[in-house]
Amino acid sequence: MNNALRGWVAALALCASGVAAPQSFPARSLHIVIGFPPGGAIDTIARVIAPKMAADLGQSVVVENKPGAGGVIGMQSVARAEPDGYTVFMGTMGNFSITPALVKDLPYDVAKDFAPVTEVASSAFVLFVTNTLPVKTVPELIAYAKAHPAEVNFSSSGNGGLPHMAGEMFNSAAGVKMTHVPYKGSAPSVNDVVAGQVQLTFEAVAAGISHVKAGRLRALATTGNQRLGVLPDVPTVAETLPGFEVTNWFGMAVPAGTPADRINRIQQSVAKALRDPDVLRTFAGLGVDPVGDSPAQFGAYIAQERIRWQKVISDANITM
Repeated sequence: MNNALRGWVAALALCASGVAAPQSFPARSLHIVIGFPPGGAIDTIARVIAPKMAADLGQSVVVENKPGAGGVIGMQSVARAEPDGYTVFMGTMGNFSITPALVKDLPYDVAKDFAPVTEVASSAFVLFVTNTLPVKTVPELIAYAKAHPAEVNFSSSGNGGLPHMAGEMFNSAAGVKMTHVPYKGSAPSVNDVVAGQVQLTFEAVAAGISHVKAGRLRALATTGNQRLGVLPDVPTVAETLPGFEVTNWFGMAVPAGTPADRINRIQQSVAKALRDPDVLRTFAGLGVDPVGDSPAQFGAYIAQERIRWQKVISDANITM
């Protein structure tokens, strides 16, 4: 009996026994769900790594935007998805650690309904201000906000997200009272700062750097513990307000119950994409640092960050 005939006979025997041949993962497209509209930093990062993951996995990787409620709608849709590894949530630190600490009636439990995959990247924020605001430094902004308490608004990508928390932390640290204006995503938030509808926002470099280069926005400061390579002449907020630091991160999770081997396969694909020279060049231009840690490491980090932000929220008496 030749090899082809042996294979055909073996396949018939397997079918007759009622046992299906095991399929390698993935056998079809993966969907990365983002809880924000297109155009924001997290959307940009996902669309940079998705083609690299697709090449590694041998299947298409589709980025799907499901905006609303600061990422809650997208996250809820993934929590209810089949735990088979084909639906992945990519969210911000706000989605994973701040919102659960701030909102008591979420339609899911981050710790129980999700399995961590990996932290994808991290990035300090930039304090972007509209060109019509007559300030060019953080001390000037503080002085202006104190002199015009009802005139300074800051936008964010949604209630409870890190841009919201960054603004509230600035209020507390600087002793000012800027008014929060929430939007449904980073892109519309930044666009209204460009238009002068609101005066400023704290956002990822990727969300506003093109506007800065085009002269439509001013980068007043960054929120990390050191200046950004992509904006070397822009000071940190901490140079005026010592101890002020806000660093955002972006990570992936899947529905709880997803097989560990599938979680590991996704994590390995992300980590490989983050080593790609094209991805590294793009990230550097966006002021984004790649991470790609293990599921266990990311899970521990989420829990640690939730405790940290619970204290910030409590100390600052922040409510939705």
